[in-house]
Amino acid sequence: MTKMVIIRWCAPPPALLLPHHPTARFSSPKPPSVVYAKSSSPASSSTTRRALSLSLIFSSFTCSYYSSSEAATSEFFELQGSGGVKALDLRTGSGEVPVDGDQVAVHYYGRLAAKQGWRFDSTYDHKDETGEPIPFVFTLGSGKVISGIEAAVRSMKVGSIRRVIIPPSQGYQNTSQEPIPPNFFDRQRLFTTIFNPTRLANGEGSTLGTLIFDIELVSLKHP
Repeated sequence: MTKMVIIRWCAPPPALLLPHHPTARFSSPKPPSVVYAKSSSPASSSTTRRALSLSLIFSSFTCSYYSSSEAATSEFFELQGSGGVKALDLRTGSGEVPVDGDQVAVHYYGRLAAKQGWRFDSTYDHKDETGEPIPFVFTLGSGKVISGIEAAVRSMKVGSIRRVIIPPSQGYQNTSQEPIPPNFFDRQRLFTTIFNPTRLANGEGSTLGTLIFDIELVSLKHP
């Protein structure tokens, strides 16, 4: 007996309109292709599951997000006391919620609204000597990371995935704030766009530094 398999495919439109940012558009980034060598190591399997999970959630969210732009933008909410950071929870985890002083590990995709959603950095591009992706680790409340990311992580549970739209005031204020793209050309393109003196003088500062991050809180460690 022949079995028929039906595969549903959803292609996103070319651009996404950010809520409350009528002039800022970014193209939908291609979901990452994460490929790992087979391993019997529990740690390796866990990392693979996390990578595939984030990729699948990102793909399915992209598909459903575009089905109704008005409904999608209404799902974003402003994080309390964040200075205007807007969030959309893609998955809610079941772990602990971090507090200031905790060491947290996150995976993320970082995009720039001013460059049509150009992805300037991803932790899945940062590999160790075995080829495993390295999460970004920082101390919550240390002030070394851009405020928008700290605001997003502060109310997440371990295992959660959240998309945040970070306004310039809560994004990069200088070139030493983390996370910093390790690739020189990506770093140069990012900072020359955000801190472009001519465009800032023309009043474009409200959109130049708008960031979009998809963040997964992988783990936390108490001091």
